Amino acid sequence: MSEESLRPGDTTGNTYIDIGADTQEGYSISSRSRELARSVIGDKTPEDRIKQRCSIAVGDFAMADLMRFCHNPVSAGLSALAAGAPIYTDIRMVETGIQKKGHSSPVICVLDIPVESEQSGNITRTSAGFLSARTQLEGSIIVIGNAPSALLVVCDMIRDGCRPALVIGTPVGFVNAAESKEVLRTIEIPSISNEGTRGGTPVAVAALNEIITMFVSR
Repeated sequence: MSEESLRPGDTTGNTYIDIGADTQEGYSISSRSRELARSVIGDKTPEDRIKQRCSIAVGDFAMADLMRFCHNPVSAGLSALAAGAPIYTDIRMVETGIQKKGHSSPVICVLDIPVESEQSGNITRTSAGFLSARTQLEGSIIVIGNAPSALLVVCDMIRDGCRPALVIGTPVGFVNAAESKEVLRTIEIPSISNEGTRGGTPVAVAALNEIITMFVSR
């Protein structure tokens, strides 16, 4: 790929890359999907690129209209990746889905962080994991695709002074999922979320992976 095709912020079709596509067939499928998403969603801003990828991830262009971006999250994410900031996830499926190529940020699932005994039993394991990681979250990227209770805990920690660089919160479900994302959008922190009960691992992973792609192609 030429140097000219890797200009920062380029979103046009002839600059498309997919660092996760390991075969020609995989790249062809990805490229064709993106071409269709561009035609439906538009392709003017970095946020459009994230909307495209999230829509492709769930197979529904309606997802694009549900995405919400607060306080310049793309810029915050790119800066965090440049600093090699850690990426913390709520579940291992999200950890597994995040692209590991093209950056030096470690990807850590909070389920693998030991929790203090007084935290266990009263709250969900993911919530306890984020509480145990509190001192490590400064300047980090937090990605929550499934656990609304954990997102609410993270929001409380931010209100108490914890300052991650970016929070991607797209938990899915009928209990507290929509509400937790609404709470996230009230906090002055760079964030990516979506309206309503939809969301999940594919949306959270797609949002961050598109930012990683932008980082690689800068």
